[in-house]
Amino acid sequence: MATHHANAVLPDEPEKATLEGKNKVLGFWLFLGGETVLFGSLFATFIALRDQANGGPTSQQLFDMPLVAAATLILLTSSMTSVMATLALHKKDLKKIQLWLTITVLLGLGFLALEIYEFVHYVHEGHKISSSAFGSAFYTLVGFHGGHVAFGIIWIILLQVSAVKKGLTVVTAPKFYLASLYWHFIDVVWVFIFTVVYLMGMIGGKVG
Repeated sequence: MATHHANAVLPDEPEKATLEGKNKVLGFWLFLGGETVLFGSLFATFIALRDQANGGPTSQQLFDMPLVAAATLILLTSSMTSVMATLALHKKDLKKIQLWLTITVLLGLGFLALEIYEFVHYVHEGHKISSSAFGSAFYTLVGFHGGHVAFGIIWIILLQVSAVKKGLTVVTAPKFYLASLYWHFIDVVWVFIFTVVYLMGMIGGKVG
C-alpha cells in the first residue's frame, strides 16, 4: 500500500522534484567533473609510462583480449540495466527499480571477478605494481577504476536495503538517480581504459 500511495503522489522525474534533489544532481555533476580530471591524469601518466616495462612482460605479451572483451561486455550490459532502472524510476515502479539494480550489481560483481582473475594472472607472469613504471601505471589506473566499481556496488546495495524501509519518495529518488549516473560514469571510463590501455597496447606492440 505504501508503494502505491507513493506512486500516486510522486511527480514526473521525482529525482528533480525538489530543490534539494536538483542541487544534489548539480553537485554530483561537479563531483564527476573532478573525477574526470583525476582519471585524465592517470590516463596521461599511463600513456607516458606504458613502454617502460623494465625488461618485464609488455602489454602485447600480457593482455588476454578475450577475457578483457568479456569483462567489457559485462560492464556495458550493466550500463543498460542501469538505464532500465532509471526508466523504472520515472515510472515510479520501485519493484522494477530493485530488479534492474540487482542485475546491475550482479553484473558488476562478475566484472570484478574477471578483473581480479586478470590481475592474479598478470602477477604470476611477473607483471607487478612494483616491477616497472608500466606496472605501476597500469595497476593504478585499472585498479582505481575497479575500486570505483566496488564502491558503486556497495552504494547500490545500501540503497536497495534502505528502499525496503523508506520506499520511493522525492527524498530517495535522487539517490537512485545519482547511483545510476555514477554507474554510467564508470562504464564510460572503462570504454576509455579498454581503448587506451588494451587496444592501443596490443596495436602498439604489433606496430613496434
